[in-house]
Amino acid sequence: MTVARAIFIKCGNLGTSMMMDMLLDERADREDVEFRVVGTSVKMDPECVEAAVETALDIADDFEPDFVVYGGPNPAAPGPSKAREMLADSGYPAVIIGDAPGLKVKDEMEEQGLGYILVKPDAMLGARREFLDPVEMAIYNADLMKVLAATGVFRVVQEAFDELIEKAKEGEISEDDLPRLVISRNTLLEREEFENPYAMVKAMAALEIAENVADVSVEGCFVEQDKERYVPIVASAHEMMRKAAELADEARELEKSNDAVLRTPHAPDGKILSKRKFMEDPE
Repeated sequence: MTVARAIFIKCGNLGTSMMMDMLLDERADREDVEFRVVGTSVKMDPECVEAAVETALDIADDFEPDFVVYGGPNPAAPGPSKAREMLADSGYPAVIIGDAPGLKVKDEMEEQGLGYILVKPDAMLGARREFLDPVEMAIYNADLMKVLAATGVFRVVQEAFDELIEKAKEGEISEDDLPRLVISRNTLLEREEFENPYAMVKAMAALEIAENVADVSVEGCFVEQDKERYVPIVASAHEMMRKAAELADEARELEKSNDAVLRTPHAPDGKILSKRKFMEDPE
């Protein structure tokens, strides 16, 4: 069996980057893929990012990946910009996973020959010391992950990389094969994620709220300097994400009540199977 190989680099934290490799082998039984993961945890300064990319490229000398993925916040920031530069010069097909600020360098990434998946609802949290502790951070990310999972955003990412894996198994990946996607609430209008129209609009509402969380968090973290104002602002961003998660959960519950939840597991050979009825076998 032909095996596709990929290296995933995680610098900083996005809901999508946390899950991007695991979405592709959810039962750890695929025989057609092999991955390596390198990261800097939550750090994304240029020095840390450069070290992580260098480590990934050192691994690549022996591992020989078919493509490399860099995931983390704000592809326009200094650290991620360094990663983009290094990957563009690496000779490996590369994809950047990012959030809404990446739109500022979308054209630049195309000029660099990079693919990208920019997830606008993958929003920054309220990183003020007076508010954010480890527990609050974990709760926020749990809500964010539920939004991205239950609305189908993660499925879009999964499918984009599965297409790339199939290209790799067929032969070399060209620049034209790389995904160039911007994911927003309107992405759902182009897909058949939900059978119940009320489930779809609840999911769209969840994504719209999540996308706006980023603006509120940026205001509270970087614009407002009065503690009496910025602490409530960042807290309100987390309340928004909590409500977005509730809406996303309601959307999935509607689909469950109709026995219509879409499931797309992988077969051992990498084929994406599909089913909606709870007790039927995926095909």
